[in-house]
Amino acid sequence: MASGDLVPGHAKQAQAKEKRQPRSAEAEGEAEGEFVFEAHEAWKEFHSSLRQFYEAGELCDVTLKVGSKLIPCHKLVLACVIPYFKAMFLSEMAEAKKELIEIKDFDGDAIQDLVRFAYSSRLTLTVDNVQPVLYAACILQVELVARACCEYMKAHFHPSNCLAVRAFAESHNRVDLMDMADRYASEHFREVVECEDFPCVSPQHLRTLLSSSDLSIDSEVQVYNAAIKWLRANPQHHGAWLDEILSQVRLPLLPVDFLMGSVAKEEMIKCNLKCRDLLDEARNYHLHLSNKVVPDFEYSIRTTPRKYTAGVLFCVGGRGGSGDPFRSIECYSISRNSWFFGPEMNSRRRHVGVISVGGKVYAVGGHDGSEHLGSMEMFDPLTNKWMMRASMNTKRRGIALAALGGPIYAIGGLDDNSCFNDVERYDIESDRWSAVAPMITPRGGVGSVALGNYVYAVGGNDGVTSLSSVERYDPHLDKWTEVKEMGQRRAGNGVSELNGCLYVVGGFDDNSPLSSVERFDPRARRWEYVAELTTPRGGVGVASLMGKIFAVGGHNGNIYLNTVEAFDPVMNRWELVGSVSHCRAGAGVAVCAALVSQVRDVGQGSSSVADCM
Repeated sequence: MASGDLVPGHAKQAQAKEKRQPRSAEAEGEAEGEFVFEAHEAWKEFHSSLRQFYEAGELCDVTLKVGSKLIPCHKLVLACVIPYFKAMFLSEMAEAKKELIEIKDFDGDAIQDLVRFAYSSRLTLTVDNVQPVLYAACILQVELVARACCEYMKAHFHPSNCLAVRAFAESHNRVDLMDMADRYASEHFREVVECEDFPCVSPQHLRTLLSSSDLSIDSEVQVYNAAIKWLRANPQHHGAWLDEILSQVRLPLLPVDFLMGSVAKEEMIKCNLKCRDLLDEARNYHLHLSNKVVPDFEYSIRTTPRKYTAGVLFCVGGRGGSGDPFRSIECYSISRNSWFFGPEMNSRRRHVGVISVGGKVYAVGGHDGSEHLGSMEMFDPLTNKWMMRASMNTKRRGIALAALGGPIYAIGGLDDNSCFNDVERYDIESDRWSAVAPMITPRGGVGSVALGNYVYAVGGNDGVTSLSSVERYDPHLDKWTEVKEMGQRRAGNGVSELNGCLYVVGGFDDNSPLSSVERFDPRARRWEYVAELTTPRGGVGVASLMGKIFAVGGHNGNIYLNTVEAFDPVMNRWELVGSVSHCRAGAGVAVCAALVSQVRDVGQGSSSVADCM
């Protein structure tokens, strides 16, 4: 019978037209007149039948012997799912022809679980079987099961087991599980150190753990105490590991009294030359910060705070394209690598002075869109609220704040009539402002920072022109003296301290915003240019965080900016690192390093700034 006879007469003409059309890719392999039937659901039945044969022990052609356990099964199924058996059965190995194959050094129940998985694609994991199943899955190369075991173990991490899980993962080269365990141990470091198996961790693992910048700590003292705890419990490792373990502690970041009162008196440190070198490095760091000349001193990872002690960067007030000052604040958490909004201030403030002291943020002066302000408010992360404090004696905007030895200094500024050389000092305990010696030069839009034993006032505008001059205040003498001037005149610049040097960033000269950045070393008494910003920024907010300088917002001569860039002094390079929600210039920027343990306790279950510190 011809194929055309299968087609009703009225459809033959349409069929002929269809045959003249290009054939689809699916039909390309079909001969003329053929029909391909695919029973997609049949695979489920075949799969079910294989499982039934296994459960009934029928048509089995191989038996696995694991200890005393015998597991009858089918070579074809094992070869399809378990790469180890595929390689075995397709090789010239003697086991390829055997009906009984003995597998040594495995848990029998774990092998049976894997065989059941081969038939059913299902596996039940428990705290009791996950380690032997992971071991078997790794050796037999069943990657799907191995990954499932890792995820299960991750979900059941606890401070009491994460170190053991990490050691187990390392012994089986499960790098993914090792990384998971390391992250968990870092996040729960304080609890992990208190667990009884902490002294049993290998020196290699301890070195990795203590080197992490992600350790959840309140203070570097906790890292030092953890290292000493392990070293005292493992004297057999002192010869090879004492200085290596201690080098992971960031000794320069320890308080001076603890460094000299505890670390310097520790016998095991005193008796080790390399450990004494580490102690000298820490001493030199503190000497360097006090403006003492320390030959050949270099900054390193040990002088960089870990993420959880670095604090949160606050960007406060300012104004954007509408011209209206902001009440809003935006905060950056380096531990979460994200920006978020904090509680609004009581007043709108542009060209506001902002500083963090004692785990609190202070916003002083500025302009609210109608008038100049002398008021001050304080943000406490523990209550997540702004509270009013005593007002300055002089209302002004464009002021700079610095903190030295406890008090806060409000420096310079301007109103609609003049620029000021006034300086006021705020005593936090008494909540009172008092006048101190005025600057030599009036400075509106000035930048300031405490460095060593002095408060520096950098640049600004004297009411006629932008300034390149710099002066510093000695609180013991109550006196300002001029120091070497910058290479560039600037006002509305950001100023910050990093690694014992003063950085001045951006600002305006008399005509336009600047992208230039200068660094002052008080020991060498020398200014030098460093890498420029990626874009000019006048009215920029600046602060130092985790060994870098962050520049937030500003105005580039055409528009207000919301971009943020960071300067790496090692690479001598600025790079864009994100953006705030609002374009803003004239904002105050500061880093608040609150007492992390208190902040965490208060922040539980809330959406406060405390949650991100």
